[in-house]
Formats: sequence, C-alpha cells, structure tokens
Amino acid sequence: MLAYYQSMTPAVQHDPEAALFYVEIDGHRAVLNYRCEGGTMSIVHTGVPPAVGGRGVAADLTRTALEFARSKHWKVRPICPYTAVFVRQHPEFADLLAS
Repeated sequence: MLAYYQSMTPAVQHDPEAALFYVEIDGHRAVLNYRCEGGTMSIVHTGVPPAVGGRGVAADLTRTALEFARSKHWKVRPICPYTAVFVRQHPEFADLLAS
C-alpha cells in the first residue's frame, strides 16, 4: 500500500534534554518545544523560519511529537495554536488530547 503522506523535509530530530523536536533545512532551524509533566506533553511552541515556510515543516514536527507522545502513552495538551488546529484537522490524534 502506498503512503499518502510523504515529506520532503529532512528527518525530525529529538533533543529530550532540551524538550524539543527540530529539523535543519537550508541552514535554518525549525523547532517544536514542549513540557512534560505527569504523563502529559504540553506542546507550547512551533516555530518555522519564513525562509523555509510552506513546506509542511510544522506539520512534520507536530506529527513526530504526537507520535512520540503516543509511543510513551502520554496525553497531549496543545497550548501552541498551530498544534491545536493540527489535532482538530487530524482526528487520528484526538485520542491523545488531555482532558
């Protein structure tokens, strides 16, 4: 079966000590910052430099963070407005939402 989603973005990296996911593209760093408390990942910021915007980078960062949270059996609190919209538009992640 073919995947409908294929990213052109380099692989997203995770720096757990800094509590962030990041990707380097054309000399620019895009990031997703989070906090984790008691089994809940609060995604607080997603930032993509304008020079590399419009390539799905924020979506790649967000999807990777949500999949990581799922693998850890964590709930997610989308404080970042981008993440909140992303989860609404991708119901496959709705089960991760913290109440």
